[in-house]
Amino acid sequence: MSLRDAIETTLRAWNAYEIERGDSPTIDFDCFPDGPEVEPASDRLTVYRQLAQLRTSAEGPLASRLDADLAYLGALLGERPPLSDYIRATQGCGSAGWPDDYVAERAELARRALADLGIGWGPNTNADLRQAEGLLDVNEAPDAIRQAAQDLEPAVREATGSTAPYTLTIETTEVDAYWAYWLDGAGDHVRLRLNLPNVEFTQAGARQFALHEVLGHGLQSASLAARAAVEDVPWVRLLSIHAPQQVMLEGLAQAWPLFILPDDKVLIARLRLSHYTQLVLAQVHRAINAGTPVIECADHLRACLPWESDKTIAGDLADRGADPTHRSYMWAYPAGFDWFTALAEADVKVSREVLNAAYRDPLTPADLTELWPEGPPIGGPGGPVRLRKPPIP
Repeated sequence: MSLRDAIETTLRAWNAYEIERGDSPTIDFDCFPDGPEVEPASDRLTVYRQLAQLRTSAEGPLASRLDADLAYLGALLGERPPLSDYIRATQGCGSAGWPDDYVAERAELARRALADLGIGWGPNTNADLRQAEGLLDVNEAPDAIRQAAQDLEPAVREATGSTAPYTLTIETTEVDAYWAYWLDGAGDHVRLRLNLPNVEFTQAGARQFALHEVLGHGLQSASLAARAAVEDVPWVRLLSIHAPQQVMLEGLAQAWPLFILPDDKVLIARLRLSHYTQLVLAQVHRAINAGTPVIECADHLRACLPWESDKTIAGDLADRGADPTHRSYMWAYPAGFDWFTALAEADVKVSREVLNAAYRDPLTPADLTELWPEGPPIGGPGGPVRLRKPPIP
């Protein structure tokens, strides 16, 4: 058995263990569903010892993947390394963050895009933007997403060079979690779940769903699987959100409208607002892990994102401060989003090379930097951040 296959066997056993005990899977997309059937691992510590032993022989992409698995599993077992170390090991990038002046620039871009739609900045911003996006009944959403994916698929395939087939299943669910939609699957089978309590469906949102989940995560993962089915690829064929390909996956999925629908004013307004929001969330991600009192972090979010409820803010903080999974995974959103937003403004030859590569290999932040050395530092350049407080009523 090759080292890669031994790693995959161990990861499959760990995944089976987590599912058996009722916890979340550790594998989110299986790019090699013909892999062997395995028995669930006996416990997490045994898995940790096995992965650590495999790490002694690993190099390159196998080593970076094992570093991520060990860091994440260590966190599940009780370790709490400094945020910078944890993000570097799992997501493969820095966590210096973005300075106030840059975040302010992105806020101004969002304000302008919203103003072009006649939408102001305040407690009603998100609700007003939803109205501009065109509200949909929940029963209309699956068909609207499928139609949008069908309409946009040729452009995404042309941009990426992907010819991989995929089959889409859309399910609805109601769970108490932060996510509004989630994609997983195996091989060319892609499942999109819609978490009904957390999302209002809109016409523009259907286009966003199609680009982010179906043609982003779905087609991209199916494309990786199609390559893995015919080539002896050097990377682990099991995708997990705590591993360093996630910055690329989430970054591109969020930024796809900039490449495919740059003239869609409503959707681009949503994207500008989302980019700014992720940068603000990154600020409190760093702050709460540096020991800043929770109420100061909450006040900062309320001042910067006045449309967020206390319930949403509480979830934002708990995810980034207390949860071992999201303490890693949530950093992939701002880190990847910011980098791919910059890529959309780069020379088309550079962006085309990156987009093609992203649908062939699970690129890490190091891979992205090698493809575009002139790009911004992934995870931010650093700089001073001053937490704000909401104005006194």
